[in-house]
Amino acid sequence: MFDFLEKINNLNLEGKILNKVNKKIGLGSLSLLLCIIGMLFACSFGDMEAFGDVIIRFIGLKAWSNGDRGIHYTIYYTLIFFIPSAILGFKFKNDTGAKSGKTISSIMLIIIFIVVIFSTVAATGSSQISYIVH
Repeated sequence: MFDFLEKINNLNLEGKILNKVNKKIGLGSLSLLLCIIGMLFACSFGDMEAFGDVIIRFIGLKAWSNGDRGIHYTIYYTLIFFIPSAILGFKFKNDTGAKSGKTISSIMLIIIFIVVIFSTVAATGSSQISYIVH
């Protein structure tokens, strides 16, 4: 009888039984947290500089290779957050937030690698052109 009552409680309006998934908080949950920290570290809001730049300068490291121009080191520092986030999301996929953290951090890693590859190719190509001209 109690099993029947539980099934009635789990029915939606169309008569289908909803799947109850009880996910636990574990190491996979850190995936979403690390992903959020990485995004905050990399992003800037409005006219402010990126939060990562402020933190990096506070620690005493350089955020840019040439003052406020050149290679933006913050994009490389964000890998400290996104790579472990993706690994934890893949390894502990049944924990709460692991799938979201894994997905978002994987997308961010792909974007970062594409940006780094294209900026490296563009920088190498332009230096080759200036070398040929001179």
